[in-house]
Amino acid sequence: VQLQASGGGLVQAGGSLRLSCAASSRMFSLITMGWYRQTPGKQRELVASITSGASRNYADSVKGRFTISRDDAKNTVYLQMNSLKPEDTAVYYCHADMGSIRSWGKGTQVTVSS
Repeated sequence: VQLQASGGGLVQAGGSLRLSCAASSRMFSLITMGWYRQTPGKQRELVASITSGASRNYADSVKGRFTISRDDAKNTVYLQMNSLKPEDTAVYYCHADMGSIRSWGKGTQVTVSS
């Protein structure tokens, strides 16, 4: 499945951004989708994920500030990021987990200035 992420940018601390990720798969509604992020010199880390049944999982660092959602009719997953902090600065990647097959989208840069 091909993934196309968008919505990154530069924002001041306390601001908001919404990331979108469009998927090419007709099986999208069955796929667990996620957002990861990575900063230089660090491992890619899970930010949030959402299953086909809309069960959500969040990293402790973003709980209460970020919301992941999906629109199966549009084959799109979203990450609403509120109350952004400088430490949220990273390249954000969309991820599709189909069990034995996993796909990554190209990253989108999010920069939060203090």
